Amino acid sequence: MREADQGYQIGRGKAEELSRLVKDLEAERIIFDNDLKPIQSYNLAKVTGVEVIDRFQLILEIFVKRASTKEAQLQIQLANLRYQLPRARESVRLARMGEQPGFMGLGRYEIDVYYESIKRQITHIRRELRNIRGKRGLHRIRRRELGFSLASLAGYTNAGKTTLFNILAKESMPVDLGLFTTLSTTTRSVLFGGRKVLLTDTVGFIDRLPLLLVEAFHSTLEETILSDVIILVVDLNEPIEDVQRKLACCLDTIREIGAGGIPIVTALNKIDLLTEGELEERLSLIGKMAPNPVAISAFHGINLEEFKRKVSEYLENYVIASFILPMNEGSLSLASELHSQVNSLTTHYEGKEMIIEFSATPWLVDKMDAKIRKLGGRLLEHKPLKSH
Repeated sequence: MREADQGYQIGRGKAEELSRLVKDLEAERIIFDNDLKPIQSYNLAKVTGVEVIDRFQLILEIFVKRASTKEAQLQIQLANLRYQLPRARESVRLARMGEQPGFMGLGRYEIDVYYESIKRQITHIRRELRNIRGKRGLHRIRRRELGFSLASLAGYTNAGKTTLFNILAKESMPVDLGLFTTLSTTTRSVLFGGRKVLLTDTVGFIDRLPLLLVEAFHSTLEETILSDVIILVVDLNEPIEDVQRKLACCLDTIREIGAGGIPIVTALNKIDLLTEGELEERLSLIGKMAPNPVAISAFHGINLEEFKRKVSEYLENYVIASFILPMNEGSLSLASELHSQVNSLTTHYEGKEMIIEFSATPWLVDKMDAKIRKLGGRLLEHKPLKSH
């Protein structure tokens, strides 16, 4: 295999051939699927007369258009600055030689000033992101304290994650056919097998996602790492080779971000677009590859009840607990607190005492046991709750 040309990536002769193709097609821009060095972009742009970008820059542009929250915008800025930093000195030198199309007029900066400016911006953005992540961490701790299980939606971009999220959570998050519609996490309460679960929609995966973007969006992927179960959404309507490639990409990405030990339920989506024979054939081809597969149609709501039951199998088992407390202001306050934290709660009154029965995670029951004992109450019963 021929090594990439240091000056043009594709060689001088091919660059001139590309220039003629640009003129014939009246192209406005050239996009390379692999990374380009500043000198390569510069030389290609000089020969062809149009802007030349690589895969990273293209993905970054898509991210910029999709970012709707402060955190996503900061993450994109960070990725872009980290991409520019090792290229800064070369970029300024080339800009002084004669600006290429789309080169952003960098020649007006001194090399050291420009380099240090990027470093300061990176430091500032990282500080802002730490503050945002700290606040989200507190929210995550609060959710755990409420005793809810956590589930996250993962999958290749445009597989239908947000459509499934909208149906499960009765939401209306933006959905379209473009890449990376979701760049920020959204969390809502959803019922799985009769129990309340906090479900998070996350950014989609792609093949060869540039490392800088993976790191920049680490806070988004954190929701996947900390889940009790991962719902992996796969578009089953694509050519089987693409289905297998994208499924493998998603499973690899999940392992790479440190979530390989978390249970996965695979939602094989868009079965409404397949014939019965096509569905059977595809299930036989990827059945062993996809963890705990369930064939569904998020758009039409097909097979969602079976899917929910499968997800609930991998959530932390709930228990039923019964407590007896003396009737006082503290006990009434605790009962009110429990109403907002558990799936079901019943209260009975016997003379000057009250009996509270509720279902929740064992962790929350243990936490409440300590509070109830301080109020002079005691545990009556503690038993597993069968899944619906």
